[in-house]
Amino acid sequence: MKNQSFLKLFNISFGFFGVQIAYALQSANISRIFATLGADPHTLSFFWILPPLMGMLVQPLVGKYSDKTWCSIGRRKPYLLVGAIIAVAVMALLPNAGNFTFAQGLFLGLNAAMWFGLFSLMFLDTSINIAMQPFKMMVGDMVSNEQKGLAYSIQSFLCNAGSLVGYLFPIFFTWIGIANTAPEGVIPDSVKWSFYIGAAILILCVIYTFVTVKELNPQEYKEFHGITDNAESTEKKREANFFSLLKNAPSTFWTVGLVQFFCWAAFMYMWTYSNGAIASSCFGWSGFETKDIAFQDAGNWVGVVFAVQAIGSLIWAALLPAIENKLGNKWAYAISLIIGAIGFISILFVTNKYILFVSYALVGATWAAMLAIPFTILTNSLKGDNMGYYLGLFNCTICLPQIVAAICGGLILSVVGTQLAMLAVAGVLLILGAISVILIKE
Repeated sequence: MKNQSFLKLFNISFGFFGVQIAYALQSANISRIFATLGADPHTLSFFWILPPLMGMLVQPLVGKYSDKTWCSIGRRKPYLLVGAIIAVAVMALLPNAGNFTFAQGLFLGLNAAMWFGLFSLMFLDTSINIAMQPFKMMVGDMVSNEQKGLAYSIQSFLCNAGSLVGYLFPIFFTWIGIANTAPEGVIPDSVKWSFYIGAAILILCVIYTFVTVKELNPQEYKEFHGITDNAESTEKKREANFFSLLKNAPSTFWTVGLVQFFCWAAFMYMWTYSNGAIASSCFGWSGFETKDIAFQDAGNWVGVVFAVQAIGSLIWAALLPAIENKLGNKWAYAISLIIGAIGFISILFVTNKYILFVSYALVGATWAAMLAIPFTILTNSLKGDNMGYYLGLFNCTICLPQIVAAICGGLILSVVGTQLAMLAVAGVLLILGAISVILIKE
């Protein structure tokens, strides 16, 4: 197949812009939503178990079954459309969890509104994962090796652009006059409209990709990838030995995975506790009433500082190749983690909301490294014939740390005392990750 035009590469990934808006809204507002519904800070991290758990379950299944799906509308596109439709429906329901009339009382420590929100979050993250994976797979299916770098660069740009929009929506809607406070237990309209507009953009972007992209049929796919009947037979045989690959994984798989553990646990605490931490340090929140304007204003500001983190990540990502060429992958990795650790720990001493821009921009350096360097080091240590299998397994080093961190979050919070201190814990975790880089042998 000939190289494709920039527009065709753009069309393949454009829907990712809308999906990432939904993901950013979830990341920046879930703690705010559940705290507003009445969740105790010591149990807040438990609500964050679902996103990585759904990722571990859904992403491999979408890959497995979409590999075998060949129909008139495509191979990956059916999953893309179904995931987007479910996500839109849930995005309309989740921020309204506090509006519905539920029976009073608690079940397993949660009120009915929190249970509704919990199940909505489960379906939201499941649908986001279903809609997200096909974009990555379509690049692999339809783009030549020479153009994959460009295609994934386009996807990365759209990903960061979508994140910026999603993070800034709540403060934008507050700025144009939509209420940022509500009665106790009710989500403010600024958050609701962020989810409504995000859902509308999501479905429009997905429909654009759905209409403009024509996937390869089975015969075209075989010809494009040079697949023969013998190759298919070998692939099935290799699939039967999937679990043996884990046993024979190179040491780099495990050492990079250890660094990943500390990094992703740190970011889980950032996503979980930034709202409460910033509310208490920069907005004068007492730490009790989530209906207070201080808490809800801080929720808007979390979106702003997360957007600054995304910008910091883009800047550091542009510098990383030169740093890697000069110092090597390991040093670039360790330096990036230390910079992020400084950013997290510095938040302890910040009382001005604008100075938080510096702290979260530093955190962005770690985020940029996490999305690139581990995969560079790992793939350099792997043989090409097992690349896909190991990358699939490697996704667990992203999801499992978040689950462990979420389970332990309440206990650690009891020890350190405040949500602000939990961000310092995130900084310590990044320092441990930087030290662990020493164990990696390229």
